[in-house]
Amino acid sequence: MLDSRPVEGGDAIRRRRVCSQCQRRYTTYERIEQVVRLTVVKKDGSRVPFDRNRILEGIHRACYKRPIPAETIARLVDAVEEQVARQGQHEVSSALIGEQVMKYLRQVDPIAYVRFASVYHQFKDLGELVQEAREVMEKSRREDPDQPDLFTE
Repeated sequence: MLDSRPVEGGDAIRRRRVCSQCQRRYTTYERIEQVVRLTVVKKDGSRVPFDRNRILEGIHRACYKRPIPAETIARLVDAVEEQVARQGQHEVSSALIGEQVMKYLRQVDPIAYVRFASVYHQFKDLGELVQEAREVMEKSRREDPDQPDLFTE
């Protein structure tokens, strides 16, 4: 093992290792599994176990062919997961998770945000999609360009 250190936020350990056979370096992330399982309450009222990978899959679909590093996506998922855990409840609504994803995704990439929002909000027609895109464009014009991005170093 070359290096082991906590990841920012303290919820994981990053380990850098070297393969004893091929001498290639690789990095692993170890997370503490929650003892209390979190349940997600979906729009239809059904309940499913919280699954970080479902969030990751949705974000990957929204970011398809966008210039967004995998590390940025992982940090976005970490931020959403942390916000959900901070609720301190055993059940959390899928709406809260979706809103958190959109909040962070809007900061990362406006195209990916509109893609995610189009699925999340289930736009009925092209007009709704265009209106959302206009709002994103207007907001990006008003924002301070010197404001630090939460997900890039």
